[in-house]
Amino acid sequence: MDQYTYKHPALPRETDGKVFLNQVLGMTSSEISINKLPPRTSMPFCHTHRLNEEIYLFLKGVGEFPIDDKVLPIREGTVVRVAPEGERCWRNTFGTDDLYYVVVQARSGTYEGHTVADGVGVQKRVRWVAKEPA
Repeated sequence: MDQYTYKHPALPRETDGKVFLNQVLGMTSSEISINKLPPRTSMPFCHTHRLNEEIYLFLKGVGEFPIDDKVLPIREGTVVRVAPEGERCWRNTFGTDDLYYVVVQARSGTYEGHTVADGVGVQKRVRWVAKEPA
């Protein structure tokens, strides 16, 4: 994550450890970012969205996640969904570990069906080539 930086228009300097995957992967229906927040730091602003809901998947670290007037504790394995109008922020509260998380952003109210129902089986035999472990 350290090789990635992002310059948010509302912040005076670049943020280390953030990459948006939309352009990297050519995504057309959502945005995903992979993020790192250093120990004892916070997002410097609260925000909402006009159209998109967000899902936060916390992979490592400990922190807090205020949504409107409620503060949720977050740690490895925590998943949080925030509606577009929800005022959100988060912080890495303890220790010396970075807070690692993934954010999935998609247009609210556009989901039309379960992904299992959307899947279509393909008449193709699965073949794996045996490889020696590295």
